[in-house]
Amino acid sequence: MFDLPPIEIETAVNPSAAVIWLHGLGANGNDFVPIVPELNLPNALAVRFVFPNAPHLPVTINGHYFMPAWYDILSMDNGGRQINEQQLQRSADYITSLIEREITRGIPSERIVLAGFSQGGAVVYHVAAHYPKPLAAVLGLSTYFPTAASVTFETVNKALPIEIHHGSQDAVVLESLGLAAKQTFEDNGYTVGYRRYPMEHTVSPEQIQDIGRFLTKVLTQH
Repeated sequence: MFDLPPIEIETAVNPSAAVIWLHGLGANGNDFVPIVPELNLPNALAVRFVFPNAPHLPVTINGHYFMPAWYDILSMDNGGRQINEQQLQRSADYITSLIEREITRGIPSERIVLAGFSQGGAVVYHVAAHYPKPLAAVLGLSTYFPTAASVTFETVNKALPIEIHHGSQDAVVLESLGLAAKQTFEDNGYTVGYRRYPMEHTVSPEQIQDIGRFLTKVLTQH
């Protein structure tokens, strides 16, 4: 199902941390590669960025057109989404395998950040909620939490730093969905940072700088 290997970028030799960063619907692993040098991470912080590629699936709301998708979106109603949870779980299992691969390559789980944009963020939320080992942080970008009512929250990551970014003008994933994800995590005992940007369903230069500062913070305190 996951035929294309992830794209990897290392900021220095012998990485001591990893960021697994998922793209959104219709994009691919190259989507956020150009952002890496713009993050302005410290030279001493050796990070392996892993950008997985979603499989090609027929997406119901797009006329069953085949495109890179972490799961099928069956319908949209009042901004919400009905999704194929089985496919999301398969994608979550794949991302979990990438976490385990980083661990076997010498990077402890508590030095691994999960990041995701839009649909990719939904998978990241699901993985982070039930992953049984401590992680470094979670970064949710213009995303939502479609499995909030069904996922089992593991206690090991209750202290996990979670940062959510959303555009105030986002007409694709409404900001109310980003705020609902924030509330879900807070209701389950997590502390969540939330940043709002005057943008649509995209990323902005100001936001990229904030992401760089967030990654620097969480990866230099371990």
